[in-house]
Amino acid sequence: MARRALPSLNALRAFEAFARHGRMTLAADELCVTHGAISRQIRQLEEQLGVPLTEGPRSRLRMTEAGLKLAQGLSPAFDQIEAAVPRPPQVGPRPLVVSCLPTFAMKWLIPRLPRFQAAHPDIPVRVMESNGPFDYQADGVDLAIRMRTLGQTYPQDSLETPFMEHFHGPVMSPELAASIEPTLANICALPRLHTRTFMESWSDWARKMPGDLPEPVSQQEFDHYFYLIEAAAAGLGVAVGPWAFVQRDLASGRLTAPLGFVSGEAAVVALTPIEGSAPAALRFRDWLVEEGRSSPLPPTSPEAACDSSAER
Repeated sequence: MARRALPSLNALRAFEAFARHGRMTLAADELCVTHGAISRQIRQLEEQLGVPLTEGPRSRLRMTEAGLKLAQGLSPAFDQIEAAVPRPPQVGPRPLVVSCLPTFAMKWLIPRLPRFQAAHPDIPVRVMESNGPFDYQADGVDLAIRMRTLGQTYPQDSLETPFMEHFHGPVMSPELAASIEPTLANICALPRLHTRTFMESWSDWARKMPGDLPEPVSQQEFDHYFYLIEAAAAGLGVAVGPWAFVQRDLASGRLTAPLGFVSGEAAVVALTPIEGSAPAALRFRDWLVEEGRSSPLPPTSPEAACDSSAER
């Protein structure tokens, strides 16, 4: 059997964690190492591969196109490894299993989770990342967080509780935004980025804009929202990003949203079984409603406001 020509697995793991989180400090926290260790592992990986995987200033580091391609292959590979690893029998209370959209888990839920744990230290929470269908019994799911779109249906045994309105708008790197006058026409003329998990994002956003959405000059697709966000931060083009997913990157200066945000046709919902919901799941659902209510609203789009005024 031929020997596999793989670079350091530790370096690959460090890079994959950075790719998901978009920040070395968060990757370091996940892997229980220092920020410097993550930086050295990624630098070692770049030397082994002979290509740059990251670029930009250290305070706003982003992935190159080669880095994005590698990250999209690594995440599912590590997911398969994790699923195949045998686990010891459960000791202590069974965790509350929350099935959640991967990017929503990373960008919104997990940063807020310490508040739930502080209020309910007796309820351990396990976040299971998933975009697809699920079965409460077969998958051991207590509560699911999904983006509900028009016409979308969920299992008939689910009770749906909306807890956050969906706002979205075009986001891009500050460098790309500085290269154009930030008008609707100019932004729509930039390379357009999509995620396969929500291909309607551009058409959904365009419904609130005056005029028709022009055909893209070029476009590129990514498997998940977190890769889409990283591609936008890397300057590959402009993406329509949900406010909940990009708020932290806007605050840090990795992204900018020149046109602001508009309300979308979707909503973020919590799904629980109609019958037999665990009390912990209901407490978590009520906590999500409170967190959604207290979350700050995004800056609005002047184009959408003008269009609404014209209609009236």
